[in-house]
Amino acid sequence: MGMKTAAALRLEVESALAGRVAAPFQYRDRRAVETAPTGVAAVDALTGGLPRGGLTEIFGAVGAGKTSLLMAALAGRTAAEACALVDARDAFDPETAEAGGVRLERLLWVRCREIAQAMRATDLLIQGGGFGMIAVDLSDIAPRVLRQVPLNVWFRWRRAVEETQTILLVMEPEANAKTCASLVLRMQSGAARWASTAGDLRQTEARLLEGRGSGLERVRARKRARDIFMKQIDAREIEEDCAAFETRIVRPFGEKFNAETQSAQRRKRKEKT
Repeated sequence: MGMKTAAALRLEVESALAGRVAAPFQYRDRRAVETAPTGVAAVDALTGGLPRGGLTEIFGAVGAGKTSLLMAALAGRTAAEACALVDARDAFDPETAEAGGVRLERLLWVRCREIAQAMRATDLLIQGGGFGMIAVDLSDIAPRVLRQVPLNVWFRWRRAVEETQTILLVMEPEANAKTCASLVLRMQSGAARWASTAGDLRQTEARLLEGRGSGLERVRARKRARDIFMKQIDAREIEEDCAAFETRIVRPFGEKFNAETQSAQRRKRKEKT
């Protein structure tokens, strides 16, 4: 039996992969990844922004700052393009988001009550297209439930946005997408900053939360093959995989309390007159 020529082998492989892989022998260089800022300077300096055409996974415990980072990203993206938020537990607060700069008229809010609804809604939004960012907030879903999500779901989402300009952002208590994600960030809660009301005669002495620190670590970031071979990793780069920022309360309780107190006092004065 004679040896097959290279041309014959090439034809055989192309025939076998017909309909499944387009041009298997054609070299396709990966295009440069386009990113969009998160709205938090420390996070943008660490990650370079949220990758378009990719899945970004942000995970951490309650109080780590995931919601604050999500609101900052939505504020920045809705200023320029239409976005969608899949709210798995109907926990989104439009009033607070608007106070934080989110343009609600450019945000499609999909309110869900369970993870199955959130998954179906995300599939429909990705397939429909037209959104600059699709955020999927699974933060309030129990970790044991999220672990039951089949791996092919994350792969399907990644492939669906791969050739688009859409940012797919998933918020979770634990990492589940992992290697399916272009960027994985872990968040941890930091120290809280409090303000005293001892000098305000209209309030009893108390401590009001003014802000809270958050730590952020880049667990995974997909790079082009050329960068992996040409770039050497040293200790300095490992240090740069972490960042920290502080979230300030958009509308402190003390301000709301004072406004309500003043309104009540005005009503009493009008009643007396």
